[in-house]
Amino acid sequence: MASSSSSSSSAAALNRLSNLSNHLRPTNLNALVKLSAEVSEALASGKAVVALESTIISHGMPYPQNFETAKEVEAIVRENGAVPATIAILDGIPCVGLNLEQLERLAQLGKSVQKTARRDIAHVVATKRNGATTVSATMFFAAMVTTIF
Repeated sequence: MASSSSSSSSAAALNRLSNLSNHLRPTNLNALVKLSAEVSEALASGKAVVALESTIISHGMPYPQNFETAKEVEAIVRENGAVPATIAILDGIPCVGLNLEQLERLAQLGKSVQKTARRDIAHVVATKRNGATTVSATMFFAAMVTTIF
């Protein structure tokens, strides 16, 4: 009976370690972050990807100047052979690589979007809010995504 009990407690401990490992190094990125097809393909093929914070879009300038600037910055990244990955949290979903519609939405929402540092990510995601990432949150998501590839 003792070996059966120690066997089940060992199995339970291994299960807990596995769960912890999945939280620290998730293998199913789709469950945590929405990756644009363009960014996903670039990462999978080893192409350069440039992570861009989004607070400048929502808090740095008024609309439509902010939207035009965001498009210009992404164009400059593309002209230099890399794929831009503007990062934001939209309706509680962290997004790495925004399409034009998402960029414009963020630009139009302006300062109503929460300025989101790394410390704020859990709150913005849990409350399904919109968050414009600061450099610290952008680095967090960029590191998360590149660890998977």
